[in-house]
Amino acid sequence: MLSVNDFFSGCGGLSQGFKEAGFKIQVAVDNQEAFLKTFSHNFKDSQTRNLDLGDSNILKDIPKSDIVVAGPPCQGFSLTGPRNIDDPRNKLYLSVFETLKLTNPKAFVVENVRGLKTMWEGNVFKEIIKKFESAGYIVTESLLNSADYGVPQIRHRVFIVGIKKEINKKFEFPKPEFDKDDYITCGEAIGNLPSLENGELKSNDYNEKPITNYQRYVMDSNKIYNHEATLHKQFVKDTIALVPEGGNYKDLPKGVGDSRKFNEAWTRYHSKKPSRTIDTGHRNHFHYKWNRVPTIRENARLQSFKDSFEFLGTKTSQNVQVGNAVPPLLAFKIAKELKKFL
Repeated sequence: MLSVNDFFSGCGGLSQGFKEAGFKIQVAVDNQEAFLKTFSHNFKDSQTRNLDLGDSNILKDIPKSDIVVAGPPCQGFSLTGPRNIDDPRNKLYLSVFETLKLTNPKAFVVENVRGLKTMWEGNVFKEIIKKFESAGYIVTESLLNSADYGVPQIRHRVFIVGIKKEINKKFEFPKPEFDKDDYITCGEAIGNLPSLENGELKSNDYNEKPITNYQRYVMDSNKIYNHEATLHKQFVKDTIALVPEGGNYKDLPKGVGDSRKFNEAWTRYHSKKPSRTIDTGHRNHFHYKWNRVPTIRENARLQSFKDSFEFLGTKTSQNVQVGNAVPPLLAFKIAKELKKFL
């Protein structure tokens, strides 16, 4: 069984996809203890390390693996530009290159925000690809939309995959399986979860039957974790009620919701469409039917986490964990394809 080390692992979205594709998740590394607690809870046979990946000395203590997966932050590049990619402010991203040199895996998968491709007119991205190639890899990159692969969410992310030059194979990304006319919708994903509209705060026992194919995919437990409603004040509920399905702050009456006017503010999901990109907050989006923000479980389903995957920590931390994760279903599709090349 091919082994995987997950750097900047978060709660484990990439790892979950690789696990479901038949890989052994060996070690997860992050510097957020709350994220690693969630990871340990869901990956009982894997090690976790709370480490600062900006310190190259600690990399020597991490066991080698066949595959390295990572989602390193790229904010440093916005400051340094393409001319000095080795600037210390890029140390977290540079740690990925250092890891490849030290551990020499057969392949790697790196995920990042779509803006990485256009930063500094695309020159930063070109330099990153060159650096991966100089580390001894045949590199392929692509901008993927999760909805094209069965995730009920519009989420564009850059993926970079490298295979060792000695293997002499160039990775090909899986072809899209859906288009916008048949994307999996919010209603198909979360429509059978308890509404929590009758005053109850949470729901644990779960006897609902799946109605859609997507629900059959995610419903692997008779318990429902992290499905807890936010206690909104009545005036907040009244304001949410003014936003039509699929609408946002632009649909509110003049003078209402003026404190939050930005692209994602006061956005209500649409039952017949995928969700907007799940972010790390939880007060910008609303359920398509109920006058409240989505629960952690609802957003986790929209991210393609199965119901048995439980998130630990504070509610704020859980929202960050869900929002930062790579959708496991998309990770699975990439992992399954990668296995063919190794």
